[in-house]
Amino acid sequence: MFDHHALRAFCLEFNGSVEEFPFPSAPDMAVYKVGGKIFALSSLDAADPLTVSLKCDPEEAVRLRAAHPEIVPGYHLNKRHWNTVTLTGTLPDDLIRALIEDSYDLVIAGLPRAQRLRLDRP
Repeated sequence: MFDHHALRAFCLEFNGSVEEFPFPSAPDMAVYKVGGKIFALSSLDAADPLTVSLKCDPEEAVRLRAAHPEIVPGYHLNKRHWNTVTLTGTLPDDLIRALIEDSYDLVIAGLPRAQRLRLDRP
């Protein structure tokens, strides 16, 4: 099951990913970026349940929301492109990993070619 330690560790495994805390009014809000662009956001306080917001292909986002009550439109984000996933232990860890990786890949795809090549992602 994903807790905030596992979530943080997984997000930081990606090539070029960094963790930042850019919101003074929410100092525990971790933002995971690659190439200066956000691919995941999560509050690392002892929030129960833990949630993570992830970028998603719009059509896939709708499908995921219909299939899983734990996946809802992105909280305070563009609801067409972002989902918020509640990590209660009901979603398989493999699905959560895939959603995070898809979010990372979507952000990488939008980076300039030179940046993608530096990240070894043509």
